[in-house]
Amino acid sequence: MNAWGGALSDELIKWLPDSGADIVCLQEVTRSPGLTGWTRFEDGERTLPQRADLFDDVRIALPHHQAIFLASDSGPVHDDTGGRHRQEFGLATFVAEQLPVIGVDSAFVHGQFVDHVEWTIADRPRIALAVRTVDRADGRSVWVVQVHGLRDPVGKADTPARLGQAERLAEFVQRVRSPQVLVVVCGDFNLLPDSETFGVLAEIGLTDLVGAADTRTSHYPKPARHASYLLVSDVAAVERFEILTEPEVSDHRALILDI
Repeated sequence: MNAWGGALSDELIKWLPDSGADIVCLQEVTRSPGLTGWTRFEDGERTLPQRADLFDDVRIALPHHQAIFLASDSGPVHDDTGGRHRQEFGLATFVAEQLPVIGVDSAFVHGQFVDHVEWTIADRPRIALAVRTVDRADGRSVWVVQVHGLRDPVGKADTPARLGQAERLAEFVQRVRSPQVLVVVCGDFNLLPDSETFGVLAEIGLTDLVGAADTRTSHYPKPARHASYLLVSDVAAVERFEILTEPEVSDHRALILDI
């Protein structure tokens, strides 16, 4: 789920421990070591409230999960007094302590890390984070890969940059996977359901479970209701898939997968 920088952090922090999730994948996670409370993000188009350190907020709420954070970029935010701070922005994966983490990998799927003097509106770098664990019940291992796709102020239609992102994501998945290992790829792709990205990922054996379903909550006012997707390499491994409508803990709905 895209955590929206923690804009609904009270609801998010209340829900996460009760969700029962063994693996939690969050996009739009903030990290500002040594800073707590709220900050204000501005990029010339939007002004948004964000938690100073959402990664630490969630880590405290999930004390029995192993926590991994990766920054795609960083830039300035302001606190309530107008003070200026540097904040990292990226992905976080939390793995229940009873599951062994036997592999971690990452790759930029668009651009490279940037420490912004001022946040840009578009063309910000994007990173993919992969974590491998093992189901002790049957010994099968799984790679869980998450990504936050390019945001374009013009919309979610295909662009050459998004096609390049899809190809790099497919190359990354192909690099980390191995025979008999289940692969889950999830995240806020910022794409429409008919995007050529899904054809690229289908070529490496990934099947999307979301399709044209609504993945937005009432906190998102725009008419296009598509953003988040979840793909698997083996549909037979899916026991349950749900797009959670309640509670609303972000402007994105959580995607729930049991395998």
